[in-house]
Amino acid sequence: MAKVIGLGGLFFLCKDVDATRAWYTRVLGVEIDEYGGASFSQADAAVQFPKGARTIWAPFKAESDYFKPSDSDFMMNLMVDDLDAMIEQIKAENVELEGGPMTESYGKFAWVMDPDGRKVELWQPIESTPAM
Repeated sequence: MAKVIGLGGLFFLCKDVDATRAWYTRVLGVEIDEYGGASFSQADAAVQFPKGARTIWAPFKAESDYFKPSDSDFMMNLMVDDLDAMIEQIKAENVELEGGPMTESYGKFAWVMDPDGRKVELWQPIESTPAM
């Protein structure tokens, strides 16, 4: 049987495309390409986190409050190479974190709201045994 082997892209609507691109570039360092998006190489992530680089796909119950304070029905998780430096970069842009940073056995996390009201989870993987 054929199966899904990864996430090929994340596409979303926004109120002001140029403002959203500019915010992601200025606040999170996303490099926008000539097509108006960003392309993240899985090979680059694997070099940084050879055991921990992976993409998580997880449905949540409709009543979950994990995406709050966003009213959106999805949240994106962006893998970062240095969460502490990213938090300093975010603060320098006068963007507030949603709650405090958190460390779990599989990574360090922080959250911000983007200009369209979507919650963005920032994740620095911690090297571990890959999920099977």
